[in-house]
Amino acid sequence: MVIRIIMDIDYEFKPAFTLLTVNLEPGESIKVEPGAMVAQSADISVSTGRATSGGLIKGLFKAVVGGESFFVNTYTAGPSGGWISLASSAPGDISTFELGSEEELYLQGGSFMASSQNVETDTKFQGAKSLFSKEGAFFLRAHSSGGDGLIFYTAYGAIKELNVTPNNPIIVDNGHLVAFTKGISYGVAPSGGLKTTVFGGEGFILQLSGSGKVWIQTRNLEALAGNLIPFLPNRSN
Repeated sequence: MVIRIIMDIDYEFKPAFTLLTVNLEPGESIKVEPGAMVAQSADISVSTGRATSGGLIKGLFKAVVGGESFFVNTYTAGPSGGWISLASSAPGDISTFELGSEEELYLQGGSFMASSQNVETDTKFQGAKSLFSKEGAFFLRAHSSGGDGLIFYTAYGAIKELNVTPNNPIIVDNGHLVAFTKGISYGVAPSGGLKTTVFGGEGFILQLSGSGKVWIQTRNLEALAGNLIPFLPNRSN
């Protein structure tokens, strides 16, 4: 499957083990999270810089609270062009979002994988309500520094797109939210009464309202980790 949105993109092995290949024109660049590169053509150079243009303190803050790396790698094609293949560290899907100059995309920590050169990222505090959310107190905010941009984001499992309107709010289980567009607001609430919240396995849920799009993932990495803990060796043994 080949998609053309600003860049020449090729997806393979969707949705369980997605591999993304970006075909770059001569001199074209892409910003990539460290560790996401799988393979590349020989005629591509790479440089490493701070992921945030707002200075050292802002970059460190984003790395600590936003779940992203302090550094980002920029891959640039040579005179003949080139290609680079990317994959997520967890088995799952990769998707794209075409970012207009007036648009913003909010992502949970760890979901951002790569972007066109003109996309910038920073963090947004979600308020005291987020202290009960497994999504974290901060989301990563992506916006364009000029013209249309492209964002590549990842999920654990498959990705599903949902539409939210004032008359059609939705509820998402904690840990399954991947990204949402500007215009979406969310609140954290118990999944039911005290007994249901504590013993029902759902805990707190996210209530999403407003107008825009929401992307969810079919698997929960924290739930997987919890299921594996009983099988891990005890250090005292």
